[in-house]
Amino acid sequence: MVKQILDFIKEKFEDFGLMLAHEELTEVHGFRLSRESVRKIMIEEELWQPKRAKKPPFHQIRERRACFGELVQIDGSDHDWFEKRGPKCILLGYIDDATGKLLELWFVPEETFFGYSEASRHYFERYGKPVAFYSDKHGIFRVNQEQTICLGSGLTQFGRAISGIGHSDYLC
Repeated sequence: MVKQILDFIKEKFEDFGLMLAHEELTEVHGFRLSRESVRKIMIEEELWQPKRAKKPPFHQIRERRACFGELVQIDGSDHDWFEKRGPKCILLGYIDDATGKLLELWFVPEETFFGYSEASRHYFERYGKPVAFYSDKHGIFRVNQEQTICLGSGLTQFGRAISGIGHSDYLC
C-alpha cells in the first residue's frame, strides 16, 4: 500500500503540501491513513520538508529599579473574580517595580479612565506620586491620534490628570 500511495504522490501530488496531499489521498482516492503516515512517507522520499519552528522572540530581562516608588506598574486584570457569584469586574493593580509589592488593588466594573482615577487617588493618598508609571497599551494610556501628538502635549487624559500632582518625598 505504501508503494501505491507513493506512486500517487509522485504522479499527481508531488508539488502539493502535506495537508493537501493527505486530503486528496483520503477524500478523493479513498486511502485510509493518517496525516502523520503521509508526512513520514513524504519526508522519507524528500517530497516534503518540515518547517523549522520559529524561535521565540528574545526579550532582554530589564533590571528592577533600585528604589521603592521609582516605577509603578499599573494594569487591569479581567477575570471571573467572584466565580459567577458576583458581578463581572476588573481588578486594577499597582505594583512597585523595585520591591514587587502590591501597593493598590481596586475592583471596578470596567477598565476606564474613571476607574484608574479612583484607584490612583487611593494610591496617591497612601504613597504619593511615583517617579513613573508603567502600563500596557490600553487606550487610557496611549495617544492614538497623530494630530494629538503633534498639536497637543502628547499626553493622554490620564497623563494630563496626574501630571499636575506634585512629586512625593518617599524615594531614596
